[in-house]
Amino acid sequence: MTKIARSHPDEIVIGLVSVSDRASTGVYEDKGIPALQEWLGTALSSPWQAVTRLIQDDAPTISATLVELVDQLGCDLVLTTGGTGPSRRDVTPEATLAVGTREMPGFGEQMRQISLNFVPTAILSRQVAVIRETAEHAALIVNLPGQPKSIRETLEGLRDEAGTVKVPGIFAAVPYCVDLIGGPYVETNASVVKAFRPKTAIRAPRPD
Repeated sequence: MTKIARSHPDEIVIGLVSVSDRASTGVYEDKGIPALQEWLGTALSSPWQAVTRLIQDDAPTISATLVELVDQLGCDLVLTTGGTGPSRRDVTPEATLAVGTREMPGFGEQMRQISLNFVPTAILSRQVAVIRETAEHAALIVNLPGQPKSIRETLEGLRDEAGTVKVPGIFAAVPYCVDLIGGPYVETNASVVKAFRPKTAIRAPRPD
């Protein structure tokens, strides 16, 4: 399996993984991947493409899928949705940690902080994030909630009635993280989520 071809030097390849026993077997329609694709379409202003996987909720399948997306296909960022609660079948965090080379705990901490503004059961969420590194490539892997509304809230953060950001969403930190691990230069639509970089890390987009 060869790495995915990029149409632009700054194009990011994003793996989108929905973890659900019932959706993966056709019992009901998956909503996680469509929600992520729609959000990314509004949030990213630089080139991107997605690779999607709808899989069952078991640790070996999840881990193998993450390895495939990063090591074989060359994804720079992988976003998972589902399988992060306290149920015995919720094993996405364990499967993610198993393939990570470095944990990034701030992502999970921030997601729970955001979600606690809406529901007290946010403390039951176990989302994690990791960096997976190989000799030639590295990628950020982030577990997201399962519900489309929660996905958007954790990615974008909280705004007041005037539209001012009260609590930053986790995606504000993603482009700079991808920079630091050697990935493409990702730009965002500030009206959705404003990417934060130190001034010394801001540059002009590369030409086609």
